[in-house]
Amino acid sequence: MPAENGPVVGNLDDDDYPAYTMGRAADVLGTTPAFLRAVGEAGLITPLRSEGGHRRYSRRQLLVAARARELVGQGTPIEAACRIISLEDQLDDALRLNREIRQKLDEGDAHI
Repeated sequence: MPAENGPVVGNLDDDDYPAYTMGRAADVLGTTPAFLRAVGEAGLITPLRSEGGHRRYSRRQLLVAARARELVGQGTPIEAACRIISLEDQLDDALRLNREIRQKLDEGDAHI
């Protein structure tokens, strides 16, 4: 669990709160714990660890793992699926930054 160990109720709406155990996460995704370990080993997601050392996953991590599961289900090797998702994230970031810069330029703000 996170170091702050604050009240759980306040974290229920937090997409980054590690609320899912490995078994529950695998059930939600319709996959196996081995799949979750594999996407972790590939560096796609890094689960938090409970005080007992057990992996805990957030909803945001489950969404990323679900995308990997989708690609693997289409026949993409897991390492390639993880790389594709990483590149998709980089592209999304670049497009967002491009929109922000264009918006600033359109507003006449030359201080970028």
